[in-house]
Amino acid sequence: MTEENEKNLAIPVRVLLVDNDKDHAKAMHESLERIGLECSYATSGPEGARMLNENTYEVVVTDLMMNDVDGMAILKKAKDIQPDCEVILVTGHATVSRAVEAMRERAFNFLEKPITPKRLQAVASKAAESVRIRLQNTHLQSRLDERYGFENLIFASESMKNVVERLKRIAPTDVGVLITGETGTGKDVVAQAIHQNSPRKKKPFVAINTAAVAEHLVESELFGHVKGAFTDAISDRQGKFEYANGGTLFLDEVGDMPMPTQIKLLRVLEEREITRVGDNKSIPVNVRVLAATNKDLEKEIEEGRFRSDLYFRLKIVSVHLDPLNQRREDILPLADFFRRQANKKNGRKTKGFSPALRRWMVGYIWKGNVRQLKNVVESLVVMDLDEMLDMDDLSPDLLGDVGGAKASAFTSGAELAVSFLDEGASELIGKSMKEIERWATEQTLKMANQNRKETARILGISERNLYRLIQKYGLKQSDEKNSESTADPSSEDGTEEIRVDPV
Repeated sequence: MTEENEKNLAIPVRVLLVDNDKDHAKAMHESLERIGLECSYATSGPEGARMLNENTYEVVVTDLMMNDVDGMAILKKAKDIQPDCEVILVTGHATVSRAVEAMRERAFNFLEKPITPKRLQAVASKAAESVRIRLQNTHLQSRLDERYGFENLIFASESMKNVVERLKRIAPTDVGVLITGETGTGKDVVAQAIHQNSPRKKKPFVAINTAAVAEHLVESELFGHVKGAFTDAISDRQGKFEYANGGTLFLDEVGDMPMPTQIKLLRVLEEREITRVGDNKSIPVNVRVLAATNKDLEKEIEEGRFRSDLYFRLKIVSVHLDPLNQRREDILPLADFFRRQANKKNGRKTKGFSPALRRWMVGYIWKGNVRQLKNVVESLVVMDLDEMLDMDDLSPDLLGDVGGAKASAFTSGAELAVSFLDEGASELIGKSMKEIERWATEQTLKMANQNRKETARILGISERNLYRLIQKYGLKQSDEKNSESTADPSSEDGTEEIRVDPV
């Protein structure tokens, strides 16, 4: 039994049998239970209609000729209540006109009595398989929606907020998009999100990294080839464009595409048809193209390595992802998301990060961006022994990375705040301590996604003192993000009055 069949068997399919001949209904019931289908039966049309109202069935097998409520009425009712169910009609008085009518009403099959058990089992199995495939696709679609919906992208920074707002406007259209940013910033996730929130979401999303394909094979990968086109072409082969027809093609690292392929790609984008390598016949394609690169394509154009006409054809709309070091507010929310992912993947139960480790993560220079952060967090989870991730769980090479661990030696919140906005820090020179204190508090709140408890831990102060700073400088906060207990400075006797914000 294949893995796919095992998965299909794991999805239960409920069958309703409707036949006013009780013995025939029982015989069908026994026959279908032998192949693992969960069956119920009704011995009249009205009883079958009642059961359809009270329960959910994925497959319905009904006699056509019945009193009061016949098989066509059962078919229509089943489709009205559950449009995705499959209905099989059975009759001893088949006519071409009734068969045509049944198919018009979207019946799965039309069987003529007498029916052998093997015939019934074969048709019912196909109907069940059709339902299971549809359920699997629906489940997969929901998982993709959950993973790539814009509301599920993890960010706290203003720059990523602006990116997401831009994506929401871009996704429903059919324009090409050029996504730029350093390696590891999440360009592939953005491409998936655009596709998953577009009208093409139910069609294929096909990705190809042009830098990872040998130069002489890039054209074959993109456009396909015919048998004998080159030495290893032993049969005809579809390219990525054909495979993505109706959907989205993601060209990752498009800046590394060979010049001859750039010329052919431009023609495909303009004419919306491809020609397989070694063939003369053109094949129409309907594909939305998204491209990504970590290179400065304008500089590549100046140096003759990229075509300007292709650049402007790809860059109808552009999206730029800042490196993680320029959006440090995203580090802790992303790290916690990756921690939960790593827990699930590796069967661990880590509960969070120590204050020292959080300070280290915020100050570290993430040269590999989000991808590096994800890998480091998974390594922390795997190495942890006490369910609280701390500096002792870090890989020795990271602890020894003096150039990268900018915040590991910091003890004050002000120093940490200054460290994670390099260019902004220079503006604080010559400012009063009051101005620096306000700036550090505000920026750390942003970095911690407005979580007061986390902000206080990073700054090395009590939550009561943080609350006073927020009131002192009139800093705006979102209450729903601060369900943690917070000290209220209004207590006049010097004791802490605990205030619990509403959830």
